[in-house]
Amino acid sequence: MNILLPTDFSENAFNAACYSMDILKETTCIFYLLHTYTPPIYRIDYAFGSPGQLGLPDDQQYIAEKGLDTFRQSLEKRFQNPRHTFVTYSAFNTLVDEVNKVVLYKNIDLIIMGTQGATGAKAVLFGSHTVHVIQKAVVPVLVVPSRYAFLPPTEILFATDFEIDYQNTEFSPLLQLAQLWHSKIHILHVTAPGGLTREQVTHKGSLEKFLGKIPMQHHDMPDQELVLALNNFLSNTPVNLLVMVQNKHSFLERLFITPTIRNIGLHSILPFLVLPYKDKNLD
Repeated sequence: MNILLPTDFSENAFNAACYSMDILKETTCIFYLLHTYTPPIYRIDYAFGSPGQLGLPDDQQYIAEKGLDTFRQSLEKRFQNPRHTFVTYSAFNTLVDEVNKVVLYKNIDLIIMGTQGATGAKAVLFGSHTVHVIQKAVVPVLVVPSRYAFLPPTEILFATDFEIDYQNTEFSPLLQLAQLWHSKIHILHVTAPGGLTREQVTHKGSLEKFLGKIPMQHHDMPDQELVLALNNFLSNTPVNLLVMVQNKHSFLERLFITPTIRNIGLHSILPFLVLPYKDKNLD
């Protein structure tokens, strides 16, 4: 697998990288360590690209490359896994734009990144950089909360509204992880008073076909807010990974646009895998 690990050299980023080493320890991977930067004071020579590209001294690039080298060495020393290879990239660019470039040119299968999660009075589910990457990425994004200690993802929660055609969803990383860890997938759906529509029933059947022989269990929750349903479910069922599909019509999108998420509860401390969705109606 080709894995992209964006890093700002923070403790959160290193923790996410460590999580990726653990969850993919039995998988042959190339990890692309990416750091993007812009100068604290915008110099005129940056208007024409990074000074390094013009043969001029670029202190920011030097700091980025040195930081990436230290980051790589720390991971290699800690894990010493012959299945894992590291490539470092620094770029004068915004994070989202550079992530999309690397995803395209290096055939990235999965992006793994850290986030602080919901903390304090702000109760923000993800930081702005994380949200932007999720919204723009064309490959799955796995978000690892701050200070999360690795647990094998043997119990996976897939929250869905059955409103999408799963043929347009990239399931590969989820299927690989579930097979690798012999996971069970819990499918959570908040049921409207009228029950499932005919289209939802069809989508539910197609989802079961995609999951194939992976053990699964359906959980139908009474009509309620998604955050409440997640908290109620997670308070009674141990889960190691939360999964949703990024679709503009799904309740994942409603999580992002909600100004304040109250009582975010247990799911803010779970790794969160977001699967991209290609809406053919937008082509």
